[in-house]
Amino acid sequence: MRKYLAEFLGTFMLVFLGTATVVIAKGDVLAIGLAFGLAITVSAYAFGGISGGHFNPAVTTAMLINRRIDAADAIGYIIAQIIGAIVASAAVKSFVSALGLSATSLGQTDFPKIGSGMAFFVEALVTFLFLMVILNVTSKDHGNADFAGLTIGVTLAFLIIVALNLTGGSLNPARSIGPAIFAGGSALSHLWVYILAPEVGAILAAFCARVMGSED
Repeated sequence: MRKYLAEFLGTFMLVFLGTATVVIAKGDVLAIGLAFGLAITVSAYAFGGISGGHFNPAVTTAMLINRRIDAADAIGYIIAQIIGAIVASAAVKSFVSALGLSATSLGQTDFPKIGSGMAFFVEALVTFLFLMVILNVTSKDHGNADFAGLTIGVTLAFLIIVALNLTGGSLNPARSIGPAIFAGGSALSHLWVYILAPEVGAILAAFCARVMGSED
């Protein structure tokens, strides 16, 4: 249960700090990217020693494929991550309501400027790149455990900055599920993109990282 609690708390931190920066602090692109990136860095160093610091169902999927986690734990991790994201979004919603802001603006991800096919490609691509970094920097063979958290956080920040005006830069099904449940609308109807595309990117990254020697 300690591992699942760590995944819950890490995902909560990621979604809470990131989406609150969007809707409460009203941050610009750089601030939003850094908020998510630094949140994952803080969570990785705080809770990664307990659970491995996934905080993302797509990361857990890649770790399962590459046998760094077993199926039972993977299911528990994903459930904990989704619950953490939902609770974080509920907290942000309460703050939004207290400030009298729009209850439908919760930092949800959507793609009003592009089609669903391009949105799928963007999310799959940025998640693939993100997982390639994660799998290699945490590799027992050639990784760097001391700087893994910082490297992963910086990578996430830059990828979100690139994707923000295209898809909102999710790279994480849980991060999109939490806000979409409360915001509804097109964020909810387009949620399938933010669930499937990161998983496709993660699966491709798992096999590519293997080819590059990330696994024993």
